[in-house]
Amino acid sequence: MTTNQFETQTKALIDDLKSVCANYGLGNDGNEFKIITQVFLYKFLNDKYVYELKQLDPALATAENFDEALKKYSDDDLELLGMQINENTAQFAPKNLLSRLFEQQNKDKFADIFDQTLLDVARVNNDVFSVLTQGGEKVALFENISKYVTDNRDAFCKALVNKLVGFSFEHIFTQKFDFFATIFEYLIKDYNTNSGGKYAEYFTPHAVAKIMAACLVTDTNVDNATCYDPSAGSGTLLMNIAHAIGEDKCTIYSQDISQKSSALLRLNLILNNLVHSIQNIIQGNTILKPYHKQENGQLEQFDYIVSNPPFKLDFSDYSADLDTKSNEKRFFAGIPNIPKSKKDSMAIYLLFIQHIMHSLTAKGKAAIVVPTGFITAQSGIDKKIRQKLVESKMLAGVVSMPSNIFATTGTNVSILFLDKTNTKDVVLIDASNLGTKVKDGKNQKTVLSVAEEDQIITIFNAKEVKDDFSVVVSYEELKTKNYSLSAGQYFEVKIEYKKVLNSTAQAFNNLSFAVQHEQYVLQTDFVIDVLDLRKAYLKLQEAKQK
Repeated sequence: MTTNQFETQTKALIDDLKSVCANYGLGNDGNEFKIITQVFLYKFLNDKYVYELKQLDPALATAENFDEALKKYSDDDLELLGMQINENTAQFAPKNLLSRLFEQQNKDKFADIFDQTLLDVARVNNDVFSVLTQGGEKVALFENISKYVTDNRDAFCKALVNKLVGFSFEHIFTQKFDFFATIFEYLIKDYNTNSGGKYAEYFTPHAVAKIMAACLVTDTNVDNATCYDPSAGSGTLLMNIAHAIGEDKCTIYSQDISQKSSALLRLNLILNNLVHSIQNIIQGNTILKPYHKQENGQLEQFDYIVSNPPFKLDFSDYSADLDTKSNEKRFFAGIPNIPKSKKDSMAIYLLFIQHIMHSLTAKGKAAIVVPTGFITAQSGIDKKIRQKLVESKMLAGVVSMPSNIFATTGTNVSILFLDKTNTKDVVLIDASNLGTKVKDGKNQKTVLSVAEEDQIITIFNAKEVKDDFSVVVSYEELKTKNYSLSAGQYFEVKIEYKKVLNSTAQAFNNLSFAVQHEQYVLQTDFVIDVLDLRKAYLKLQEAKQK
């Protein structure tokens, strides 16, 4: 069976689970995503455990009926086998396997059996698979999910189980990032909304994530790297950068205030073979109480940081709590004021940028999605941050993206790239004219082709100059432009220069043509020195070559 066929079947399973929810009154219900994601994850972990057992014991791999063959093993034998299974694989007691659950579907109070099975799996795997809250509480893998159904709980759970047994993940565990990224996005597409627009999208558009990762990870020999996202959402950016480095060569760290996004991030880590990083997922407020710290109490520092932070958010309730001596260095450019009205327009992304700058190692790199207005603001915290980036020589470049690259917001965005080792020139790219406009439900979005994505990546990494698209400038040049990071402002100088050169060349050519054909008459009221004109033209050509 091909990968495309597996993908089709996996999506069909997701659709089937959603159909069951709809049939029991949970379609578009606020709790539907909890049921779908947890049932999907239970099935995935179940099949991974079975797959690993078969790799360890050929007799199980060749058995006509796996479950009947497994029943012949003693508890001690199974425990011994389980100890040999990779730590990225959840442990299952035989009674909690899907096949055993299926056998019990006609028992009374099957919903209770179903719920208890999930709770048992969560308890056994609590140490490895739990997400931590800021206060140190563990959020387990599964919960009692039949409680979300008001009627026919047994029938509901039975319907879910019957959808699960007809499908197997065993054939796709050899697949890598691209497959599971597609499946994950499909799984959460109906739940890719937030609470009143307060938080960033749960996954960043593929093009943005790809460009961020490819421009950050240019060294193929990276090993034992730490990757961090202080506003992780469902982890799209982290998955992309982990894939670029190698899932076995990096450790993921994150923090996000949203319970929902933390649960989705855990699922994403499991699908992408990054279970070893689940212990570093923190549910909490990064700006108010950053969790990841060193032994001396200072903020932890990371090799790679990616972030698509919320742009606007009312944080007036704890704004005053941020103005402390311990935060002086972290929020060096200042804390946005509380407006008299429209408190929900407070620019919290400015705090995230400062937090990220403070959280980079000496050789650290970062990529941050920012509103394009940030790169040209003439005063305030925005300019102070840019000034620090330039004067500290920790800026790699900026890519200004097309409008509507995010379908759910009309805000134009740019990607800000930091690199604490980049002491030389900075590359600025204006990609705002790229892409194709398409409809996305009620919204319009811009989609970049693969060729356009690769064009941005290649030019950025090579620091290549391309007319009306990219420019390479020194830190000193940035200072002369009030620390503006907009490529267009540097194009203007180039365009004016080009016009002068072309105008002078045309004048000289016209004059030469006239003299050669004896059509030029020197009049007393019109004096021009052909030699001086030629000298000026040659000087402009020489300057252009430099």
